[in-house]
Amino acid sequence: MMMFLNIVLLAAGFVFLVKGADIFVDGSSNVARTFHVPGLVIGLTIVAMGTSFPELAVSSVAAVQGSNEIALSNVIGSNLFNLLMVLGLSAVIRRLPVEKSVIMRDFPLFLASTVFVFFFIAAGYLPFGFAGMDMSAKTGTLIRPASIVLIIAFVVYIVYLILDARKNPSEPETEAQIPLWKCALMIVFGAALIILGGQAVVNSAKFIASAMGLTETLIGLTVVAVGTSLPELVTSMVACSKGETGLAVGNAVGSNIFNVMLILGVSCTISPITANVASLWDTLILIGAGLLTWACAATRRSIGRLEGSIMVLCYVGTIVFAIIR
Repeated sequence: MMMFLNIVLLAAGFVFLVKGADIFVDGSSNVARTFHVPGLVIGLTIVAMGTSFPELAVSSVAAVQGSNEIALSNVIGSNLFNLLMVLGLSAVIRRLPVEKSVIMRDFPLFLASTVFVFFFIAAGYLPFGFAGMDMSAKTGTLIRPASIVLIIAFVVYIVYLILDARKNPSEPETEAQIPLWKCALMIVFGAALIILGGQAVVNSAKFIASAMGLTETLIGLTVVAVGTSLPELVTSMVACSKGETGLAVGNAVGSNIFNVMLILGVSCTISPITANVASLWDTLILIGAGLLTWACAATRRSIGRLEGSIMVLCYVGTIVFAIIR
């Protein structure tokens, strides 16, 4: 009976995600046009934060409960999903032009913050990776001072985006705009549906996965991470179908920056996170995925169907590796 109820809850969560993302994208893109703010900036800020609320809730609660493996693996897994699946599937739908600012500013910031985290969770631990290594063995700790650095850097980044958008507004459009009050309602209502849908999917999927005897790290990296990243996936794909490719790219990259710098920062401030060997390898894989995606985007300042398909296959490979491991 409980399994049936969770399957129904899972299906309802998907419906909430799809409808919420559709409303959220419409409201956000209209706000961008009203204030002549580029869709990319809206994607990097409002949309990225809105779709990352499930990750914030899950990782914060996990940190409070002392489930550090879920808190860390949720962020790592969500970022892997955003890079390889969200951008990959979006590119399969429609070629994604990538603005120079994303290539020169946002991707490097994401990679730098991820390497920063990797340094702390790998500090003092050298012999990882040889055959037979216990993946649950503890490694380094992401301490509170490091989390404060991440949070401060994130605040500076957001302030810079806002100031830059005010100095470089987009060209005004002549088409009729939705009233601002209605846009605000659409954003709030869409975000609420996204968050409720994300939580419904995560809770039901976690119940189903737990019944199968999966570890906390694997649950966090796969079921929880995919569940909390479904808002990013649906939002970016809906944005692509509406031609809002800048918003789609900004949503995925911005969510990754939000996840590493703010969500991991807040979680670590609540409770310092001690990683294990599995999470150490996953972080290293995330850095590699970031470099791959960055290279694809920088080649022709766009991500096409071929690159998108390769990214999706790479994600499938990382999940297979995690399960076999």
